[in-house]
Amino acid sequence: MHNPPAIVLLGNGGLPVARSIQALYPQARILGLAGRVEGADGAYAEFGDTLRELYRTDTPIIALCAAGIVIRTLAPLLASKGAEPPVLAVAEDGSAVVPLLGGLGGVNRMAREIAAALEVAPAITTSGELRFGTCLLEPPAGFALADIEQGKRFVSDLLGGQTVRVQGEAPWLDDVRLPLADEAQRVIHVTAQARAAARDELLIHPRVTIARIDGEASAQAVRQALTDAGLAPLSLACLLADRSRMVDSGLAATAVELGVPLRFITDETALPPLHQQVAGIRLHLANEPLDTALIGQPRGRLTVIGLGPGAAEFMVPATRQALDEAEDLLGYETYIRMAGPLRPDQVAHCTDNREELQRARHAFELAASGRRVVVVSSGDPGVFAMAAAVLEALDESRDPEWLQVELQVFPGVSAALATAAKAGAPLGHDFCLISLSDNLKPWDVIEDRLDHAAAADFAMAFYNPISRARPWQLGRALEIVARHRKPETLVVLGRDIGRPAEKLTLTTLGELTPEQVDMRTLVIIGSSLTRRVPKGNGEDWVYTPRWYR
Repeated sequence: MHNPPAIVLLGNGGLPVARSIQALYPQARILGLAGRVEGADGAYAEFGDTLRELYRTDTPIIALCAAGIVIRTLAPLLASKGAEPPVLAVAEDGSAVVPLLGGLGGVNRMAREIAAALEVAPAITTSGELRFGTCLLEPPAGFALADIEQGKRFVSDLLGGQTVRVQGEAPWLDDVRLPLADEAQRVIHVTAQARAAARDELLIHPRVTIARIDGEASAQAVRQALTDAGLAPLSLACLLADRSRMVDSGLAATAVELGVPLRFITDETALPPLHQQVAGIRLHLANEPLDTALIGQPRGRLTVIGLGPGAAEFMVPATRQALDEAEDLLGYETYIRMAGPLRPDQVAHCTDNREELQRARHAFELAASGRRVVVVSSGDPGVFAMAAAVLEALDESRDPEWLQVELQVFPGVSAALATAAKAGAPLGHDFCLISLSDNLKPWDVIEDRLDHAAAADFAMAFYNPISRARPWQLGRALEIVARHRKPETLVVLGRDIGRPAEKLTLTTLGELTPEQVDMRTLVIIGSSLTRRVPKGNGEDWVYTPRWYR
């Protein structure tokens, strides 16, 4: 399975066409050349490096530029045709759609879809598809081609004038333009049986087998069980196990190695008939390809992510992938909007920013049912954000169903780190992060920590410095810090850093007043050594040296 497509722009003129293509593939991201494209989902600096990285990571590429540029850029990587993601060139004005690479990955299908959306004809040049009206080397879901190299020779024979006949159930071939003949020497053979493809046949296996795992089972053991039963490994549709084995990492690794889904079940009455049982592996054989999404349920996944400060380029790639794979997204509405755009099949559960524990419980309930769930935070989810709330909910509940959920936390760039980077390196030596909110901890605890941190000469970053409900706490915090720091101590104020309205202010402890700060401001108080250095444009960097002397 490929990643969601990337739509790559060199100039702003192609943005309307890019948006039209994105409407066809809502999970696709539009990447624009920095400084030349405004309004894209993300920016890149180097076209060649970006395209090659997308290709290496198996990401379908829709490049709105000349085909020659794409070909020359990717030429050094074109070693294995069987491993290519789809790559297409689309004219900036949408007048031409050219499939370039990835014939086995569905590039011609994508070209037809995009061309239909843009109301033009796709420039498909693949002889087999033009002649027969289908790609014989790309059977539909539920079927697998046994041998790609043999398949290429087979298609070449048909293009050379050979006729063909079909043995087995191949409904997708009913309405295509194959040169059928009852006496044909060439055969398209659809069967679950294990055997090598003959020189004159195209062998396709329907995925009709379920391997029910009762004990330990390596990938080799499953392959051997299929061989003993006379079934092709590619006839395997999925592994199946009891729900109590959801946390069995060995079983998950076996499914990954075999390249099939792992499903869990309690009621076996709906399974197809038992075909053979070998050493803790029961093989069930269906009459037609199986839709594994209808068999039991997968292990649910709950991922807690941080969006970073706001700009897409500061989001870690694993977070973007989690968002693309999510079925349900939970979070404060502002953060859910920042995580978008969402696909029509993705469900957003927006709640108030003060309902963290309810949100965490809801996330576990969804994930325990087998869904892929993402809880969205800004900044880093482990810094005054949702990761702790999710673990608190799990700790309180200890629900066995929740404990079987695959829980993962992906880091993000925190507000403190984003503000510090914008200013220079004010957190370049020992520092601490303190929330001034007394909603969940007593104010006297906050005062005690402030006093000790200031006395120890830590640089400090204040989260939640002020709000309508907490108007006086920042002033009191500054009084405590002032007992230990001189008035000329440097202070950095970062408001909405990483977002369009970002504002960075450098001031001093003696000049700082609570009126300069609101709830969207991150306050960094420097240590006694924090200092300025000129940028050369009349402004200053701020940094805290690594030494004490």
